[in-house]
Amino acid sequence: MSGEGYDGYDRLQIDRTGQAEAFDAIGERYDEAFPHKEGQLAIGRWLSQSLPAGSRILDVGCGTGMPTAAQLVEDGHQVVGVDFSPGMVKLARDRVPGAEFIQRDLADLAVEGPEGLGRFDGVVAFFSLLMLPRAEIPHALRTLHGLLRPDGLLALSMVEADVDDFAIPFLGSTIRVSGYLRDELRQVVSDAGFEVTGEDSYAYAPASTDVPPEIQLFLNCRRGA
Repeated sequence: MSGEGYDGYDRLQIDRTGQAEAFDAIGERYDEAFPHKEGQLAIGRWLSQSLPAGSRILDVGCGTGMPTAAQLVEDGHQVVGVDFSPGMVKLARDRVPGAEFIQRDLADLAVEGPEGLGRFDGVVAFFSLLMLPRAEIPHALRTLHGLLRPDGLLALSMVEADVDDFAIPFLGSTIRVSGYLRDELRQVVSDAGFEVTGEDSYAYAPASTDVPPEIQLFLNCRRGA
């Protein structure tokens, strides 16, 4: 099992150069390019219905807040969204006033301390971990594990792809992405202390012509010891 959170990870390896700026530039075009989010909505319903009303949920890489933060707030949950793109955080605040949104890097999330967020009943991480190099992803998962209460739930999505920190054109910008084939993704998630209790996949063709079709993987997870 990997270390707790980012303990033991050389933070000098963290390079977000151009990543936040790309999403600032993309802005509202993101939802236009990805209009159909059936998989995201389905696993969001699973999380929402599996937790007691009024549960505290962290949305990691919240983007514009649509549809996930809005869906969870509408279901009566307390939502805290975090994103490293100030432009996305501004859009989310405007679109989902019933949630709290914070500009913060995933590597800086913590339970305690001056900027500690406390613990959560549930976490959603939809296509946010794919923005990290593979070496960092286990540490990010352990961070999410630590932010969850015992038996807390994680709803996770990734694009199925055997790539590591690979540069791709994306809506007029360039971003770097990582991915796994599904068996390896399950193993990485399990090694981080989660039980995978369900799985689904969707073939997805974005509306934008400069973003290729993809296979989206969704994992229903429960925090283990």
